[in-house]
Amino acid sequence: MLSVETVSKRFGGVQALSDVALVCRPGEIVGLIGPNGAGKSSLVNVVTGLIAPDSGRVRLGDTDLAGRGPEFAARAGVARTFQNLRLFKQLSVRQNVEVALTTGRRHRAARVAGLTIDGLLAQQQLGDLAEAPAGALSYGHQRRLEIARALALGPDVLLLDEPAAGMNDQETAALAATIREIRDDRGIDDRGIGIVVIDHDLGFILGLCDRITVMDMGRVVADGPPAEIRRDPVVIEIYLGTVH
Repeated sequence: MLSVETVSKRFGGVQALSDVALVCRPGEIVGLIGPNGAGKSSLVNVVTGLIAPDSGRVRLGDTDLAGRGPEFAARAGVARTFQNLRLFKQLSVRQNVEVALTTGRRHRAARVAGLTIDGLLAQQQLGDLAEAPAGALSYGHQRRLEIARALALGPDVLLLDEPAAGMNDQETAALAATIREIRDDRGIDDRGIGIVVIDHDLGFILGLCDRITVMDMGRVVADGPPAEIRRDPVVIEIYLGTVH
């Protein structure tokens, strides 16, 4: 289980995170939403080790991740995609996944034992594009390639930062089905993967997630199932009420 406990982070005069808490259990899809500047990206960067919190704890099971760097987090079982794509664009689609799977076999052997490059690409609807340069893919396909590459690390927790960005309604629906498939794959130990999804498409988040955490001004202002979040007056005021 991923557990974020009272995490705070300040950048100069800006309090980016204030006593933030978040939980993602194995086999659970958690949505993370909030207006621009709410602190979502800062939180993901703390969880994945890109930045260290000023206070608080980040744990994956019994392992403390806070401040130990992205390599440690990845080896412990945290994988992510990025809001701004970070593919190896000169390499082929297959090679992008191969790089990650090679790393996974070195550090996460038990978790990646059943994974293959072809299987990961097929799951992300990229099988016919395996030999294409990653930089030549459509934006939506590049998003899916990032997911395939992250899964090749054999994570216990997968953080998806704006995975539906640039996709049309049909592509978004197909992506939601794929994310559910990832969640429902119990793997070798029947634990399943915990998934945290950060996105601005509220229909996508409300229809996909088991539970949603809402942030504003660096704080968690609501947390609960989608039906509860829809009715929360604070959420309606700061976020949902701005969408027409």
